[in-house]
Amino acid sequence: MTDTLQQHRQRGARFIALDHLEEALAEYEKLVKAAPDDGTGRQQVAELLARLGRKAEAVAAYEEAALAWARAGQLLRAIVVCKALLRLDPGHTRTQRSLADLYGWRVKPGGRSPASLAAMAEFELLPEGAGPSVGMPVVPLFSQLGREPFAAVLEAMEVRTHPAKQSVVVEGEPGASMFALVEGTLEVVRHFQDGTRRKVGELAEGAFFGELALISEGPRLASVVAAVPVVLLEFTRAKLAELVRRHPVVGQVVQAFYRERMVENLLRNNPAFSLLKPEQKQAVVREFTLEAVAEGEVLLTQGQEGDAFYLLLRGCCTPYHVKPDGREKAYPELREGAVFGEISLLLGKPVTATVRANTASVVLRLDRAAFERLILGLPGIRGALMKVGTERLQRTAKLLSGREVHDGDLRV
Repeated sequence: MTDTLQQHRQRGARFIALDHLEEALAEYEKLVKAAPDDGTGRQQVAELLARLGRKAEAVAAYEEAALAWARAGQLLRAIVVCKALLRLDPGHTRTQRSLADLYGWRVKPGGRSPASLAAMAEFELLPEGAGPSVGMPVVPLFSQLGREPFAAVLEAMEVRTHPAKQSVVVEGEPGASMFALVEGTLEVVRHFQDGTRRKVGELAEGAFFGELALISEGPRLASVVAAVPVVLLEFTRAKLAELVRRHPVVGQVVQAFYRERMVENLLRNNPAFSLLKPEQKQAVVREFTLEAVAEGEVLLTQGQEGDAFYLLLRGCCTPYHVKPDGREKAYPELREGAVFGEISLLLGKPVTATVRANTASVVLRLDRAAFERLILGLPGIRGALMKVGTERLQRTAKLLSGREVHDGDLRV
């Protein structure tokens, strides 16, 4: 069977290369008849019908292709197919509803309804007790949306393609979009203080990235480059603003998604948390509390015992050292994504610098009791945390001595 399907696929591809569309269609129709769940084959049938001008048949074939991908657990591919369908038939709604029914918000016993999400506080963690249909994977954003906002987000996304080696986003340039990787592989590249430019990671199919650009304006923190030809879905900040006016829940879900991603990124990349098991990291995520901070408010005071570990979600803060003569020496600003306060908790020492909010800000706070209970009590982790804390104290000492520290490198 596998050999036969491959033969149909190869013959179909050869006919397409020769622009023999009817013959190619016949081969892919044979493939689909033999393998009805083959999303790629169904998508090829739909695309060939569209190229042949058989609109009604193409719309039906695109719908079947989208559902085939969706049932296979490939929602992003299903959305790309649905976008092609909507270009042929802008008034079509059935496929969007079907995808929402498979992947969108479905209340489980004791769960909250989609409407109740509209009452969530900004950045509140997404409630448990609801999600997609049984057997379907949870997909960021979409799995927390009911039918109407689900369809609205789907329609707001645009399909983008990039050839190999082309940059999707460039470090330092203004960001205004979030992306989802449908097909291919992306490389994350970052400039470092020593002047080098290095790959720091890869993004695989199904990955979301760039969500910070939906929350606030600012430069990209890294470049993302196509390792091979890629297909992406793009969701812009402008489209989000339009949607929030009609479906406020979309804004709440995006904010909550951003909050969880920020904390998860912290736990994944910060050496202080590298020893935590997945279930322990999830417990830590749930312990962070959200706090609004007024402009000018002091979060940590030099010389006093620290009471919490902080992650800055929005705004900026300045850490500074007060000299014996009363003069203040400011450190580089802490911006969104920065963490601070951990040295005092790790080493049992007074706070090394005061931290004051430059603007109205939003922080996530993990208090001392939760930090000690969830983190310091774990076998082997105290030694690792002591090493991290000592290294950061050394960087603070360098700054106080007048030696340059790269902006963003300092953590109080």
